[in-house]
Amino acid sequence: MVFAPGEKPGPELDEVRLQNASKQIVQAVILRAVQQVSQESQQRERRPHGSMSIQRERGKLTKKHEKK
Repeated sequence: MVFAPGEKPGPELDEVRLQNASKQIVQAVILRAVQQVSQESQQRERRPHGSMSIQRERGKLTKKHEKK
């Protein structure tokens, strides 16, 4: 078995690989979360009057149910 520079044989190697894999997973999850938050904030900026339009829509639904 050939080891890359800095790699250790045995259980230490497995631990280093697991740590590296964990770091990559955490970085990927953080990146996805940042992208999602960024995308959501861009969508909020595009909506007219932000949450006011949502409140108006809720009011329309309530009025429809009251008529029945």
